[in-house]
Amino acid sequence: MEVLSKSELDALSRASADYNALLQRSGCLALAVALEPVRTATTIRIRSGRVQAVDGPFAETGEQLGGVILIDATDLDEALRVAAKMPMAKLGSIEIRPVSRS
Repeated sequence: MEVLSKSELDALSRASADYNALLQRSGCLALAVALEPVRTATTIRIRSGRVQAVDGPFAETGEQLGGVILIDATDLDEALRVAAKMPMAKLGSIEIRPVSRS
């Protein structure tokens, strides 16, 4: 999103909010939140029983998004503790990013 001008981003945000409202009215919307940019990501993996935390969105090439879990954490440390207990971290990676509050 950083390649868009402020006016383009504002227009896209308004259009997205309008579409989300339409989905809400139709009963199709389960969750709609914007993620912060990938530069805010921290990635968790568990290998050989050890938790590895790396700054950045570093999924392996063969990995793909399998789902989204929205948690309420007080800070990144708490989010990392929660993510480190997720069973899928043993197979793939868990990318942690804050949601946009705007």
